Amino acid sequence: MEEGEAAVRTTRSTIERHLKGESVEQGALPQKFQKEMGVFVTINRHPSGDLRGCIGFPEPIMKLEDALKRAAVSATRDPRFPPLRADELDTIVVEVTLLTPPEEVDCSKEGLPDHITCGEDGLVISFRNRSGLLLPQVPVEQGWDEREFLDHTCLKAGLPSGFWKKEGCVVKKFQGEIFKEEEPGGNIKRKELC
Repeated sequence: MEEGEAAVRTTRSTIERHLKGESVEQGALPQKFQKEMGVFVTINRHPSGDLRGCIGFPEPIMKLEDALKRAAVSATRDPRFPPLRADELDTIVVEVTLLTPPEEVDCSKEGLPDHITCGEDGLVISFRNRSGLLLPQVPVEQGWDEREFLDHTCLKAGLPSGFWKKEGCVVKKFQGEIFKEEEPGGNIKRKELC
């Protein structure tokens, strides 16, 4: 929990510094932040919960410390939304999802729904140059079952619903630990999905 709190506080501080035009360099972070790890930063409006930005790195391609900073800055400029402004800082809550490395689901195409668990797994679906990712919290928030989760991850990749059944389509799953502010700049809690 301590590392999750540090991740959220670091992310909020990075967002605040970036929006104020200051350096986003941070002080010393726990040792875990030197490990290469996947991470996503989500910014939501408070109290509505409406998405304001969500960007991250599913693969452990850089130190967590660096991935957090890059994802935090990028989430303020999520291309689906207008850029976040400094005057919005008191109206947003920050959420950080720390990820395990995605691993290909090893089963028949028809068996995929039985090998993923909504509320536990996140998904990455890819085919040729298309790829889509949905975090573990998404199917719970949307009320989807495993087939709907697979279908919506296909849609996120720009593929038709049900494409996960096609040969050549790669389905990977990962898990995430989610930490979120309860209110802007406030207490941080571990988010339970089930």
